[in-house]
Amino acid sequence: MAIPLQDITVLARQGVLDLPLYVPGKPIEDVQREFGLSNVVKLASNENPLGPSPLAIQAMRQAMETVHWYPESAATALREALAERWGVAPDMVLVSNASDNVLTLIAQALLNPGEEAITCVPTFSAYEHVVRVAGGNPVYLPLKGFRFDLDAIRRAISPRTKLVFVCNPNNPTGTIVSRDEFDAFATALPPHVVLVVDEAYGEYVESPEYPDTLAHVKAGRNVVVVRTFSKIYGLAGLRVGYAIAPREIIGLLSRVREPFPVNRLAQAAALAALGDAGHVENSRRVNSAGKEFLYRELAVRGLSYVPTEANFILIDTGCDADVLFRAMLRLGVIVRPASIWGMPTCIRVTIGTAEQNERFMDALDRAMGRTVAHGHGGEPEG
Repeated sequence: MAIPLQDITVLARQGVLDLPLYVPGKPIEDVQREFGLSNVVKLASNENPLGPSPLAIQAMRQAMETVHWYPESAATALREALAERWGVAPDMVLVSNASDNVLTLIAQALLNPGEEAITCVPTFSAYEHVVRVAGGNPVYLPLKGFRFDLDAIRRAISPRTKLVFVCNPNNPTGTIVSRDEFDAFATALPPHVVLVVDEAYGEYVESPEYPDTLAHVKAGRNVVVVRTFSKIYGLAGLRVGYAIAPREIIGLLSRVREPFPVNRLAQAAALAALGDAGHVENSRRVNSAGKEFLYRELAVRGLSYVPTEANFILIDTGCDADVLFRAMLRLGVIVRPASIWGMPTCIRVTIGTAEQNERFMDALDRAMGRTVAHGHGGEPEG
């Protein structure tokens, strides 16, 4: 006898109903439909405003003729290219369906029910999700000065700790931990703990103090470095990510991976994008220029922000971020309200092109009820 639909939740695995749903940045299509707008700028999901490399687009077009074949499971060509790029052996690299899926594999392969995973908050919500799905217990510590507090994490490690997640640069703050901090932390970890370093925004970092995390991988420590093609490479819609770790850990992750995690078009595009150094460097230049522009404009308006090493900025607007978010939607600009991270007056804004950054500032002024002349300040509307 069929179970009535309203009672189907009784079949759910224990803990599933307690999992929060992930809420992504609002899509452009939704805003266009909801407000009847044709020109919408999305600065909510930290995508590359320049889009993908032309070489990646060309590679996808060529690969389209072979989509009737299953993709290569191991993504050998991409895996070998990544190994060469980072100076590791190919069997120290695992390619999968975006870094989100790599995080899932880490939890599935390493975390036993009841074991702990430590991270600082606010940070990327996927860490909590993958831990809880695996039956683990997430342990949250506060950021210190908007940065990961590695000393507090070290003190919190117990015999029950299996994983530590460090987002560097951190999302949503854009901050990093320094090389000295990281080296001291990684070398002191007990052998029963695996350190997962999420470097999704690593290509954008300008600070000379950014850690060389792969040195610890090459030294054989229990360190997994996670990276993605979704950010600076502009391939967010294709979902390609990878892990670099000691081969023994990669072997464990491979055991829980899906048979064909990355489609043929995505593999071809990622390989071509990896080889387009010019597009990556141009993306860095655009991001750096946009960052300096936004710093200046925010300072003119007296708005505080967290200096960033990523392609987004966390801004304290001093007003209700959810209300501001809705007001900016009506103006065709999508940002990310930081209320979801417990910061009710902050927004996270992706750094766009020069035109997009100017449009954001104009929309911010209008949404906040200000009239601030470009570069000169101004008086609030009465």
